[in-house]
Amino acid sequence: MDTTAHTLEQLFAQLGLADDSESIERFVAQHSPLAGEVLLCDAPFWNPSQSTFLRSAWKSDSDWVPMVDTLDTMLRKPPQ
Repeated sequence: MDTTAHTLEQLFAQLGLADDSESIERFVAQHSPLAGEVLLCDAPFWNPSQSTFLRSAWKSDSDWVPMVDTLDTMLRKPPQ
């Protein structure tokens, strides 16, 4: 069993997004702040596959959850 923790870069790659730090920062700045009543997986900027992956990660309590939660927190903060 692989117990290696996933990184934010790996999550972005899994979602089919550019996974370098500059691209991640740009993505977060572009899509922040995400309204409190919107679930991360229901945000309008995801395609259906990305939304399904995020929803599934939470529902199954997968090893992606810590990074999904990190991304959720990042997107809730107003851009700086």
